[in-house]
Amino acid sequence: MSEYGDDDLNQTHNKSVSNQGFVGIRFCSECNNMLYPKENKELKQLMYACRNCSYEVAADNSCIYVNKIMHEVDELTQINPDVAVDPTLPRTDDHPCPMNCCRNGESVFFQAQSKRAEDEMRLYYVCCNPDCGHRYTE
Repeated sequence: MSEYGDDDLNQTHNKSVSNQGFVGIRFCSECNNMLYPKENKELKQLMYACRNCSYEVAADNSCIYVNKIMHEVDELTQINPDVAVDPTLPRTDDHPCPMNCCRNGESVFFQAQSKRAEDEMRLYYVCCNPDCGHRYTE
């Protein structure tokens, strides 16, 4: 056990967490249940309160939730259509262009060098028709 009390550890942990911009889950120092945000309307202050006992503590940060949006760029938009004229890439007639306006039979194909490629082997195709250049996968 530490020489510091539970409240000291919670405050130290909460300060280091709030400095990082992360809102973590807080726990009651009396019954170890989760604390929920609650408004003290008289003091107009944000509090964290236990729903099982009467424990309440003032919030040191007004942020109670962080929504991090991870934007993933579509890999097909990153493929340059000029790879269709690259003589070093393999070509195939087995996967014709799916565009109704084209229906060209020849395509170049390759495996992308991305994080997703580690999970599964995904082949990318580019239509060899210079007027089309459509990028697609199986």
